[in-house]
Order: sequence, then structure tokens, then C-alpha cells
Amino acid sequence: MKLQNMFKKTRKKNYISLRDSKPEVPDGLLSKCNKCGSPIMTEDVKNGFYICPKCRGYFRIQACRRIEMLEDEGSFEEWDKGLTTANPLNFKGYEEKIQALQKKTGLEEAIVTGKIKVNGLDTVIGVCDGRFMMASMGEVVGEKITLAVERATKEQLPVILFACSGGARMQEGIVSLMQMAKTSAALKRHSDAGLLYISVLTDPTTGGVTASFAMLGDIILAEPNALIGFAGPRVIEQTIGEKLPKGFQRSEFLLEHGFIDKIVERENMKETLSQILRLHSKDTAPENVKVNFAEVSKEMAKEASSMSAWDRVLVSRRKDRPVADDYIERLFEEFMEFHGDRYFKDDKAIIGGTAYFHGRPVTVIAQAKGRTTKENIERNFGMPSPEGYRKALRLMKQAEKFGRPVICLVDTPGAFCGLEAEQRGQGEAIARNIFEMSGLRVPVISVVIGEGGSGGALAMAVADEVWMLENSVYSVLSPEGFASILWKDSKRAGEAAEVMRLTAGDLLKLEVIEKVIAEPENYTRENLDKVCGQLEVFLSDFLKVYTSFSIDELVEKRYQRFRRI
Repeated sequence: MKLQNMFKKTRKKNYISLRDSKPEVPDGLLSKCNKCGSPIMTEDVKNGFYICPKCRGYFRIQACRRIEMLEDEGSFEEWDKGLTTANPLNFKGYEEKIQALQKKTGLEEAIVTGKIKVNGLDTVIGVCDGRFMMASMGEVVGEKITLAVERATKEQLPVILFACSGGARMQEGIVSLMQMAKTSAALKRHSDAGLLYISVLTDPTTGGVTASFAMLGDIILAEPNALIGFAGPRVIEQTIGEKLPKGFQRSEFLLEHGFIDKIVERENMKETLSQILRLHSKDTAPENVKVNFAEVSKEMAKEASSMSAWDRVLVSRRKDRPVADDYIERLFEEFMEFHGDRYFKDDKAIIGGTAYFHGRPVTVIAQAKGRTTKENIERNFGMPSPEGYRKALRLMKQAEKFGRPVICLVDTPGAFCGLEAEQRGQGEAIARNIFEMSGLRVPVISVVIGEGGSGGALAMAVADEVWMLENSVYSVLSPEGFASILWKDSKRAGEAAEVMRLTAGDLLKLEVIEKVIAEPENYTRENLDKVCGQLEVFLSDFLKVYTSFSIDELVEKRYQRFRRI
């Protein structure tokens, strides 16, 4: 026998060659992620909010699935079914294409509208479905959005619109373009009625949709890594002849550049929307919350102090002194931060958003220093740029629309005075804040918690009342700057501090402020509760008094406060 015959393969009827056959997978059991390429269980994706369990990439989802994720079970009531898509340009093959898509998707058009309950709260909803001509906005899409918004205005309901669109529908030409104006005008009437509109941007949101209803929300949310822009990236690259940077026109890019309020993971979307809706609900009313009175020690309450003005300046600048974040965490519940000025950037030197204080919705805006060197660099050491002041003003006007009191925490050496800040209009931004705050039609309270430097502080302190912590300072300029200008010697800062009358006690005597909040000796985050306890009491009393005034009384009282100085 030849040696090679000893190892000769034999074929048997019951032998299965893995090389010649492939394991069979039931249809629909496995899918492939179009982002990372990994095989994934279809059922896992469906149960996991249509997110890849391997790379966390987001699959586009049908309108009906989106609604199921958000609604209280069985609460969705669809509106305006049966609208017919016309062919205004007599575009060849357009009607046949619409009919084919209707048959394939089971949709009448590229958006589904109606009314749902989200954790018990009624809201009008519209959800674009990208399977239908990339959810481009033709006449029917525009009409359904407009009808839904008009009915929401009539029934005094909030609106949530989920955008997922390639923009205008080319086959309908100028008629499609006019839907941008129609939907925007309907939303303006809804806004003028004092009602809430939440826009949620998903992948992709482009073209005429971006340039109309998608970017007009009182609050604009986005899913992670969604493509959002007016012109598409390929068009931009062809136009400018350059390769675009990684992440350009993605949600994270828009957040950094100030165009959206928040990025929300899909699994958190219902709870986030519910929190926003609840805060804006007409049924929201102050709760009877027991006030946490602080025990004020004799050392905190004493009127006289041996500390010099310069000593207080140094204390106000201490690195271990509590910063705005500390007060927000201690005084408010369910704080939700919103971002951006809608023009250029999100300035981290100012943080702002909505919260509850003793059950009452309020808007909180703060000039923010960091707790560490890294945080201070990120927050520009509490020195806001123009976009920071514009973000603050946007949130104030939003508060005015919904009747929320505004609580400002002031802590800045001054507005940032760099080249770029001047190029973007630092002076105009500060002036605009002062101008608008003087006539804001809701109660405004400002508390100086550290440094109150110049116009940069005043831009957040045109309030019904201004309070100061005992060792905070508030002045026309820093003592160093004052000494440099008047005496040409910044080393005389200590002398300047005495002359400037910048301490809380001085300003109370000058009637520039209304209240001084006592501090414990060696005030740090460790004994923050002693100060926050006082603030809690005083804020509660302030809101009780100032929310009782009529709008005209409130605005006139604030005008006279500054008129007499």
C-alpha cells in the first residue's frame, strides 16, 4: 500500500463538509450594522432603540416606531390623513413614484402628525419618515405640519417635531420652497400665543427643512452624530475646493457652535421630552415646600468686620470659594442645561437652563468659574465672550415667553477683552443685555457670589433686586485696573480697593444693592449649606413678593430702581 493512501479522504453519506456548506440563519434574525459592519441580532436592535449594540451607531427609524417609543401606550391619535400629493410641475413619473412609495412604506406621505401623551402630558407631534423620498418637504408635508401647528395653537398645546429630511422636494419646485415660509409663519403664531415648540433633529436634517421649522424651536435637541446643515457636505466641498474637517455638520459640531441646546441619547429622549413638557405645563404650580432655614452663627451675623476692602477682594478670588455650579446643585432641582447663542458658539463661561425652585419653574443663568485649573481654562476663568451674553439673553427671553422668574449668579472678573471678542461685538452684546433686562416682563434677581467686574457683571445684574455675599465685590473695574488708570501704578491696588467702595457693605449703604448674605469664616464648599440656607429663604420670599406684581408694576419698579441711582 502506498503511503499517501493511508491518509486518503473518504466520502460518507452522513459526512458534512463545513467547507462546502454554510450555516443557515433564519431570515431576519441577523442584520449588519452599516456603520461598523458588525453582524448584529435584529431583535437586539429593535429592543435597543434601533442602536447598534457594538458601535452605538444609530439606525434611521420609521415614524410609527418613533411614536411608539415616545407615547404612553395607545395614546397616539393621528391627524389629517388622506391629504393628496399634487404634481404642480407635471413632473414626469412623479405621481407613479408617489404611488409606489405609498405601497412600499404604507405611508400616505413623508410625515405623520397627531397628538400623543408623553408620561401623561398632552402634546402635538410630527415625525418625518426618511423612507418616503428622504422625507423631503413637498406641499403635503408642509400642509400637515402647518395644520398640526395651527390646531396646537387653537388647543393651547405644545408641539414636538422630529426632523429627518433631505430638504425641499425638487419635483414640486417653487411650491416646495413656499412650504418653508408657511410652516415658519404657523410656528410664529404658535410662539406668539406663548406656547412651547421643541425641535428634535435626527440624521439627516438638511436643506430647506434646516432653514425653516427645524431650527425654530424654543428648545432644539439632537440625536448623537446626526448630520445637520443647510448645504450638504459634498456641495460645500465642491464649492470651496477643500476637504471638510472630521465631524463637520454633526450634532456635536452644532452644539459646540451654539446652534442646538442639547444632544440627547435616543433611550433618554422620552424622559427628556417629558421633563421639558412638565416644566412648561400650564398646570405646574408652586408646591408647599418647607423652607430649610440655615443656622446663622454670630460670627456670620455680625455687622462690623475688621477685614479691609482689599482683603475682601482677595477672598472673592480664592480658588476654594464655591462657584456657580455648587449653588445650582444645592439650591435647584432638575436643572437642565441648555447651550448656545444660535449664532456662533456655546460659551462655557456662562451656564444656563431651566430648573425648579420649591416646585416653581425658574430659569437659572450663571457666570461660571471652574473648580480646577482645567475647568477654569475651559470656562475662560469666568470671563464671558459675546456669545455667552447672547446665550444668557436668549434664555432670559425664553423665560419671559413662558413666565418663568430669572435667577442670575454673578461671578466674573469682567467680560473677555480679546481680539475675537471685539470682532464679534462684545460691547453690543453687553449693551443689548442691559437694554433687554431693563424691560424683562418677569421677576429677575441677581446675586453676586464672587467677583462682580464692570459691565461684564452688570450685563447680568439689571434686576429687580441685587444681592451680594458678604465677601463678594462689585465695581466699575478691578482695583489693579483702577490704580493703573488713575495713578499709573497697579501696585496700589490695595489702596484703590478702599477708595472704590466695592464691598457689599459699601454698596448697601449706597443703595446700589438690597441685601448682604452673611458668610462663615473661611467660606468653602464644605460649609456651603450655611449660605445656601439663607439664599433659599430669601429667594423664596423674593419670588413670593415679585410674582404678585402685575407686569406693568414689575417693569416700572425695576426702571425706578436704576432711575434713582
